[in-house]
Amino acid sequence: MVELVRGVSWPRDEPLLGLTDASTGRMTTMPVTGASLRYRAVDAPGVLWCIGRRGDAGPVACPNSARATSGVHCEACVAADPFRFVHIVHRQDFLSKGLESVVMQPHWLYVATFADGTDKVGTAADPRKWGRLTEQGAVVGRYVARAVDGRVVRHLEDAMTDTAGLRQAVRASAKAAGLTRPVDLSRLDRANADAAAAAREVLADLGSDFSDDDFRIVDEQWQAPARDEVFDGRRTAYPLDTAVGTHGMTVRWCVGSAVGSTVSEDPDSLYVADLSRLRGRRIERGDFETALPAMQEALF
Repeated sequence: MVELVRGVSWPRDEPLLGLTDASTGRMTTMPVTGASLRYRAVDAPGVLWCIGRRGDAGPVACPNSARATSGVHCEACVAADPFRFVHIVHRQDFLSKGLESVVMQPHWLYVATFADGTDKVGTAADPRKWGRLTEQGAVVGRYVARAVDGRVVRHLEDAMTDTAGLRQAVRASAKAAGLTRPVDLSRLDRANADAAAAAREVLADLGSDFSDDDFRIVDEQWQAPARDEVFDGRRTAYPLDTAVGTHGMTVRWCVGSAVGSTVSEDPDSLYVADLSRLRGRRIERGDFETALPAMQEALF
């Protein structure tokens, strides 16, 4: 059976890999942590398929099983997505009925720090407060404001970028690469605390531009999932592109969309693989293995 990969999500405390049957459009999920992920990428490198869109009751499969033309979506699914304007809603006066329930609810502003020490600012709707940072693959995070709605929080987010210099996006490949190097959690926590403190200073200066009810400054730490085994021992970058070829991985842990895995050919090593590369790709699951390329250990 050929399946389309929708990506890794964290609806609860454990990550799930979203899959869509390419023939029927039936959507399923499989656990990531502890799973045996063995598959063959069906298509040539660079071929992406539409993963569908978000609906009021959850994800909706692409009705045309079309190739992706914009990221991992086709033109029809982009046009039908009621949430496609959510990131620019603060720059326009119109608010559709489809967006109203999402935007007009409390939102949180956070500062996240990743394994490589990179900081970013981001937003999360109240029901997604914990899950958003978890899916992002943060190692440390702090909430710095609670806004009355999504419009206000995005004005605050832009101010963090313009004034505090905090970026709003970090590449998934950089997040995964950071997990292959030694991670000093205490240092990352201090860096995140400093970045969050700077963000709160900016927010305090913005107070006169908003009403008292628009937002309040908070100081609350995000509770990361249990990751006792993530930063122990040596971790090596997975030497293959997860989006092409055949792979056989036993997943030990997951941070965002990056996984720490072992392979049959080298069971004593832990490889960090980026599963975000699989988004929009079609795979066939089966008794497949990873064939490791010849590698030479670093001399220094």
